[in-house]
Amino acid sequence: MSINPSKLVIIRGAGDIATGVAVRLHNCGFQVVMTELQTPTMIRCTVSLGQCLFGKPTEVEGITAVHAIGAEQVITALNAGQIPVLIDDDLKILETLKPNFLVDAILAKRNLGFSKHLAPVTIALGPGFTAGIDCDAVIETNRGHHLGRVIYDGPTHPNTGIPGNIAGFTHERVFRAPCNGTMHSTVHIGDLVEEGDIVATVGESKVYAPLSGMVRGLLNNGLQVTQGFKIGDIDPRGKHADYTTVSDKARAIGGAVLEAMMHLNFKQG
Repeated sequence: MSINPSKLVIIRGAGDIATGVAVRLHNCGFQVVMTELQTPTMIRCTVSLGQCLFGKPTEVEGITAVHAIGAEQVITALNAGQIPVLIDDDLKILETLKPNFLVDAILAKRNLGFSKHLAPVTIALGPGFTAGIDCDAVIETNRGHHLGRVIYDGPTHPNTGIPGNIAGFTHERVFRAPCNGTMHSTVHIGDLVEEGDIVATVGESKVYAPLSGMVRGLLNNGLQVTQGFKIGDIDPRGKHADYTTVSDKARAIGGAVLEAMMHLNFKQG
């Protein structure tokens, strides 16, 4: 198999939402390449293909991601049915691969150098983008009735700054760095904890579970964080939570990206 530009998709970002997009597109026969920062800060590590940048291939729902360096390794991974992940936040690989589709899935809540002129079909996720100006389509990422809506003219809902509601909890689910320092967790994703349990340390400071439930997200150990940085979250559903598969939100957004790609490609061709 060689690269087919008409089926090639580059996804900027390889966290849990970007992974939901990648899984859906890969399963539909697209050739998916992902890019990330030098030091990614995903916390849903068990469902983030970008985790492969921390030393070994990562598998999510039967799909394997590998760290690739350069176009040759990208082609090798695609030929093996894998998803290559590059350290390339500036999207320099576009010059070599020239994909038909480009998706910004870093969810920075603002536009960090993305343009509709970077590829024939450009799609962005969440607030910070205006369809028709920054990209060809933007996907609503705010939970609720419009989650996954494809917008071809205008912006999504503005950033609420409020984490998604799970079992009645929003801000309470998240734990953050109490100070600047190096983060080390004392629990693992999937562990059940009680409110007040120690879940991590940042420098000499302890971080406590804000509520009881299952640890669903944790920043990778050894990363430098600043005060207030999100380092993990608790799912209040406890043992009934699923930390091993793509979330309902990521799957819905993945379907919306597929819809936008098909619509825009059909419209062009």
